Amino acid sequence: MASSALAVSVAKPAASPTAATAVIPQRRLLPQCRGVRAAPLRLRSGRARGVSVACAAQGQEISFQVPDVTKSTWQSLVVESELPVLVEFWASWCGPCKMIDPVIGKLSKEYEGKLNCYKLNTDENLDIATQFGIRSIPTMMIFKNGEKKDTVIGAVPESTLVSSIDKYIGR
Repeated sequence: MASSALAVSVAKPAASPTAATAVIPQRRLLPQCRGVRAAPLRLRSGRARGVSVACAAQGQEISFQVPDVTKSTWQSLVVESELPVLVEFWASWCGPCKMIDPVIGKLSKEYEGKLNCYKLNTDENLDIATQFGIRSIPTMMIFKNGEKKDTVIGAVPESTLVSSIDKYIGR
């Protein structure tokens, strides 16, 4: 299927002070689109209101959502997992956490069936973060058979995480 460029008109205010209400239309070329996905926007009440549309631009990948783990799901998802588990300790206000999030999502997809990946919000699950001595975020920990095996601190390159993961999945 061939992808095509998409042109969009953008309104820009006129530079002339006398034409304060005049608008000069401009055309910008957006990146080529590989596909469009749409999802209903949901209100807190659960009712749908509108649609969110996203275009996967050429050369950019759509990030994969990494599921959350909480105090109530920790035992079943991490401790009792038959597969090794990578847990990213993060917080919503953390810039480096936002930088590494797409990397964790990509690894989650690449290692599907060999490794389970989860995110733990340290602000909402302070007791687990304290239990494992989290002092800096993002921190990624690898668990195998319910035991902590490795720790990587900071927004590191993907290759650093891959080398840590590969020690425990037996590639």
